[in-house]
Amino acid sequence: MQQIDFSKGSVRKSTLAVAAPMLVAQALNLLYNIVDRVYIGKIPGEGTIALAALGISFPVITLVTAFANLFGLGGAPLCSIARGQKDEAGARKVMTNAYFMLIATGLVITVLGIALHKPILYLFGASDATYPYAAPYMIIYLLGTVFVMTSLGLNPYINSQGFARIGMLTVLLGAVSNIVLDPVFIFAFHMGVRGAAVATILSQLLSAVWVLRFLTGQKAELTMRFHGFRPDFGCIRKITLLGTASFVMSFTDCLVQVVCNATLRQFGGDIYISVMTVINSVRQIAQTPVMAISDGASPVISYNYGAHAFARVREAIRFMTQLAFGYTMLIWGLVSAFPMFFIKIFNHETELLTLAVPALHIYFFGFVMMAFQFSGQCVFKSLNKPRLAIFFSLLRKAVIVVPLTLWLPHVGGLGVNGVFIAEPISNLIGGLLCYVTMRITVMPELKQDEA
Repeated sequence: MQQIDFSKGSVRKSTLAVAAPMLVAQALNLLYNIVDRVYIGKIPGEGTIALAALGISFPVITLVTAFANLFGLGGAPLCSIARGQKDEAGARKVMTNAYFMLIATGLVITVLGIALHKPILYLFGASDATYPYAAPYMIIYLLGTVFVMTSLGLNPYINSQGFARIGMLTVLLGAVSNIVLDPVFIFAFHMGVRGAAVATILSQLLSAVWVLRFLTGQKAELTMRFHGFRPDFGCIRKITLLGTASFVMSFTDCLVQVVCNATLRQFGGDIYISVMTVINSVRQIAQTPVMAISDGASPVISYNYGAHAFARVREAIRFMTQLAFGYTMLIWGLVSAFPMFFIKIFNHETELLTLAVPALHIYFFGFVMMAFQFSGQCVFKSLNKPRLAIFFSLLRKAVIVVPLTLWLPHVGGLGVNGVFIAEPISNLIGGLLCYVTMRITVMPELKQDEA
């Protein structure tokens, strides 16, 4: 229950005090999907095709996450800035309106997603072989959309108040539940892919109950109060505008997954969708700590910006960038040196291993540039600069990755390798442009404000 005071003490210690529990939380959150892939990939006789089906369903999961981030990560910096300004009523208003939008959006996604699930899955790259596996997973997962929106969307408001350990426990509860329930539903109840989806939504339900209990109880500094609540559309507009950057990042991930799956199916067949599913899983494992670093720095930056402690803001930005660069350099080296280790987490079939190793080397080349992308994006969001945040979210994925994914396979006989090459090119161009823009626009402004 310890609350971190962002206004006092070492900026580095404050950042790490938030980042460490968030790293644990995000690593555990990753387990929701990773554990599904591990178990599904090892279903006797049908693991590879089931893994491809799960990969086809990824864009749906990513889309739900995108809307959770729209109102969760969109409102949390505003909440932190208001706290820094000692505006408790304003901070509470942001949180309550965000939850209203999370519930409303979750219900709409559930209804539309289930009604249109078949054309959506075929659009995402399903074949007649993978559809029977992908459809039940998608439908069951969508039935738990409101639980996912609540747990993912409200947890940033716990972290923004300095209760990083409580935020970690939110995800710990769901992740441990998922690890326990997955083998029960998949193997013991012989439900296969359906069992993985049931285990996931039950786990998210437990996390959602935990979040609501804390944010409506007496232990939180800011609690949600619904008595006499009416939506404040001016407040919702501000949340949505800032959250659009996080939404665009997740939505363009969804778009990239769809384009990659469709292109890989055209040039390599269902086996390459399985390969991309594994590579995406490895990428998620690799980027989780750097996300925790930037998310840990975000409330420190926002709070001190609201309190006009600009020197502490600049120190937090520097520390975040140094830490992110060091980590991404290390993980790039590990993935390059031991690709087989990471791939075998999900599947042991010889054909998939043979195809996945060279693809992983290509995909992860220059992974260190992700540090600059995350650092720049974090600063723009934390300082309430939505236009720059949105622009660079769109640039890397929608403007660079998607066109390259569609074009490169036709160049020089690259085929499926063209799909994997698109990622390192986008990391280099998008990451550098984002970080350099942050350095030449934000840092001089902070120095001027400090003076």
